[in-house]
Amino acid sequence: MLRPVVAGVDGSAESLAAAAWAAREAERRHGPLHLVHAWDWHSRREEREIASAAQRHLARRFLRQAVEHVRAECPDVRLAEEQREGPAVTALLKAADQADLMVLGSRGRSGFTGFLVGSVALGVVAKSTCPVVLVRADEEAADEHVPAGDGSAATDTGYRDVVLAVDLGEACDEVIEFAFEAARLRNARLRAVHAWHTVTPIGLGPGDIGLVKDTWQGEEWLGFLRAVLQVWRDKYPDVEVLETVVDEKPSTALVRAATGASLLVVGHRLAEHPVGPRTGAVTHAAIHHVGCPVAVVPHF
Repeated sequence: MLRPVVAGVDGSAESLAAAAWAAREAERRHGPLHLVHAWDWHSRREEREIASAAQRHLARRFLRQAVEHVRAECPDVRLAEEQREGPAVTALLKAADQADLMVLGSRGRSGFTGFLVGSVALGVVAKSTCPVVLVRADEEAADEHVPAGDGSAATDTGYRDVVLAVDLGEACDEVIEFAFEAARLRNARLRAVHAWHTVTPIGLGPGDIGLVKDTWQGEEWLGFLRAVLQVWRDKYPDVEVLETVVDEKPSTALVRAATGASLLVVGHRLAEHPVGPRTGAVTHAAIHHVGCPVAVVPHF
């Protein structure tokens, strides 16, 4: 039995966009969609009794609104809905345990593309054992597709590239496989990007050794990237792959590479930090500043 694509909904514009994206993804995967609304309880019994009816009423309204939004775009998707009581992060993580993919909304920053990622979304991304996709509020179906011949938005054209961030120092099969599968489902090109940042003498500390920037470095990185991806090219022969290596800060390179993409795929190592679970610097930059949907794939 196929695991569902799960979308968290809370009545906001970003959660409706996430639900619609999740519905399209469920159809691409030929699987079901599961809408979840989580609401917190009150510790004191009298407060809980007073608030419970109102919370359940809101939950039903939010879920009904999301169902109507999804049905308008994907009328044939197999759909289920559920209320979960408890802290939102905990409830969504439990839902993610039974999911193939978790999809959450995130508000677009005013004035430029990117995300304002709330504490709930960050908490789920940091600890989820299944991939999590963040979708901005104004994301529409046409944004995944290349424009029509006259430059207008369209949904019957091919998909834009799927972009994969590859850390060649820690290339993870789970992340690479997710990206290849996403490209296959969309019949899209996969653009694999590796960025390294050359150390300059100015930035060196006492005892550090700096590498002189040579023209052969890029060629070596490109050869290494192609070697890492070869097994996946063999497994997905129908996926067109374009490898790119750049001498640039990884966060900067990814933001640029994801411009005009249908999806960016990044990895996230699951580990407990002294200050609690959190994302790495590159993943953090991607989910805050990239304009397209971002898939964060966990690995150990």
